[in-house]
This record gives sequence, structure tokens and C-alpha cells, in this order.
Amino acid sequence: MAMDLLRQLAGSSLPATFSTPAEIDKIKLLRAAGLVIALTPVSSSALTPSGTADAVQVLAITEKGRQELAGYTLPGDAPPIRPACMAWWKARSAAAHFRRSP
Repeated sequence: MAMDLLRQLAGSSLPATFSTPAEIDKIKLLRAAGLVIALTPVSSSALTPSGTADAVQVLAITEKGRQELAGYTLPGDAPPIRPACMAWWKARSAAAHFRRSP
């Protein structure tokens, strides 16, 4: 899955180079979605623009890519931690304290 590769990229140092056909396809998908900035070689033949590439180099993850990563979780991941809320009784006593103050 392309998002797994994006997650891997976020944890590695960039630029990163990929050469397997499966990785190249995933990087092309991420690039088309605007999630990464990547260099892909131009096809050697003008008649076959989708020619095979030897390697793809990922230069950076875009802001959109970082936002997607922030909202992306795998089935085994822990749920996102929500900010702690004040207990209802603390909020009520604090409100009562401010009402009594002159």
C-alpha cells in the first residue's frame, strides 16, 4: 500500500532512492496525489511515455502528505490520544468559585 511507503519515508532520511517496480509505482501514486516531491526519469522513447524507470528519488514529503500521515492509522495502531478534558465536577466548582469572587 502506498500509505505504508509514505509512513516509511516519514521515518527515514531524505532524499531516498527506490528501484523496484512495485516501489516505483507506489512513489508515482504518492507523487500524483501531491503527497511527495519525487524525481522520476523521463522515458527514453517519446512513443512510450510510460516507459520503465530505473529508479525514483523522493526528495521530500509535502505538507499535504504530512497531514495525511497524521490522520492515517493502521489496524494494529493505538487510537490517537485526545487532549485531557477537565472533569465536570472540577469545571463546575471552578465556575462557582469565579462567580463568588468580588
